[in-house]
Amino acid sequence: MATREPATQMLGPTNSLRIATWSGLLNGDVGDYFQFTDWADRCVQVSGVFGTGGTVVLEGSNDGTNWNTLSDMNGNAMSYTAAVIKQMNEAPLYVRPHVTGGDGTTSLVVVLVARKINSLL
Repeated sequence: MATREPATQMLGPTNSLRIATWSGLLNGDVGDYFQFTDWADRCVQVSGVFGTGGTVVLEGSNDGTNWNTLSDMNGNAMSYTAAVIKQMNEAPLYVRPHVTGGDGTTSLVVVLVARKINSLL
């Protein structure tokens, strides 16, 4: 199991979008958490090779120690075995992906986009 750092960038005319990308996530890997204090409207995209049993879970924490599975806007657990793009329901302080299953071919990419809370004001 490895901890993968996200690549980050800011986009938009006023840097109103923040993007974190975790790539090369293998079976057992955890993405290093990313802090989204003033960011809302979080959208997650998962892609890549899932392999046999490949599963990635989006987790959140407010203390950076205790992690729980997040849910999408329909209340479903954000646990995926195929490519998907979903809106995140909760807004915890920290967010990370966690690959909980897969085989030697599993290699996933998780992209999280968030909009700054006051970007429309």
